[in-house]
Amino acid sequence: MEKGFQKAGTAFGKTAMSINLRGEMYSFNTPKLMGIINATPDSFYDAGRNNTKASIKENLEMMAGQGVDIIDIGAFSSRPGAKIISEDEEMSRLVPVLSVARKDFPELYVSVDTFRAGIAKRVVEDFGVDIINDISAGSIDRTMFETIARLQVPYILMHMQGVPENMQDDPRYNDVVQDVIKFLAEKKFELNLMGVKDILVDPGFGFGKALDHNYRLLAELKEFAILDSPLIVGISRKSMISRLLNIKTEESLNASTVAHSWALMNGADILRVHDVKAAREAIELISKLNSFSFTQ
Repeated sequence: MEKGFQKAGTAFGKTAMSINLRGEMYSFNTPKLMGIINATPDSFYDAGRNNTKASIKENLEMMAGQGVDIIDIGAFSSRPGAKIISEDEEMSRLVPVLSVARKDFPELYVSVDTFRAGIAKRVVEDFGVDIINDISAGSIDRTMFETIARLQVPYILMHMQGVPENMQDDPRYNDVVQDVIKFLAEKKFELNLMGVKDILVDPGFGFGKALDHNYRLLAELKEFAILDSPLIVGISRKSMISRLLNIKTEESLNASTVAHSWALMNGADILRVHDVKAAREAIELISKLNSFSFTQ
């Protein structure tokens, strides 16, 4: 089958797309759920939750039972001020999660969240990882694009202004929506020229954005349809929610679900979430509403 997204009917009020995943067409005729697995000791929300094989299996089993479609495993904390770790340490954190996922949950699609081309190569070749999720869009490791072109796996292209160490110091934009779209369009074009067709885009909520930048991006999410790529939204329990409402991260599930519902109504194809059950319910409810709204 030819690689690259294809049109596949309509869903949630827009034309659905698909990517080539494990050699088959993977359609976004309904939005998908990407469950977050942090293999880090200093995650902003679930630090240390996946530090043993038993806890990893329990977490994956829970997500699978709640209807997750893809798991996204990250082993390098991208929060400002996080400790810089070596490539070997990043890989050593990934291996236990990948081993459990592949042995016990082979039906789950697996994404690895890394900006290092060496890690991308190792996890795809050694563990058959399905998707690479790069917060830097190839800007930190300049060999990432050529690596993805060789590996020919779907690639998540995310916008970030600066690097994790300084991204929140003083983010500035002429027009945040248009600037982010332009960045993603240029990177996508570069990848296309290298033969990469299976590209998903992520506006990068919280990565080099002030509070109003994040909400402007969310408010105008429909504008990202111009990129003609599956759209990922990652806002689960982020500080853009807790800061606005003056609540703790642990108290932000309800507000995260509200934000997810807005994203679904405005073009999100994948929700990247900590709480699979709540996000699955949001998808099912809005899907039901859309079955009336978009009936021919």
